[in-house]
Amino acid sequence: MSSKRYTEAFKLEAVKQITEQGYKLTDIANRLGITSKSLRPLQ
Repeated sequence: MSSKRYTEAFKLEAVKQITEQGYKLTDIANRLGITSKSLRPLQ
């Protein structure tokens, strides 16, 4: 199973909404139709 790839612009906009605008990670993920795991930093 292959995973969906997102553009750099898409990723940056999602992160901005969390870090600069103060939205919750889960709210942004739901709005974008992706899992919250997709927005978590890699460890």
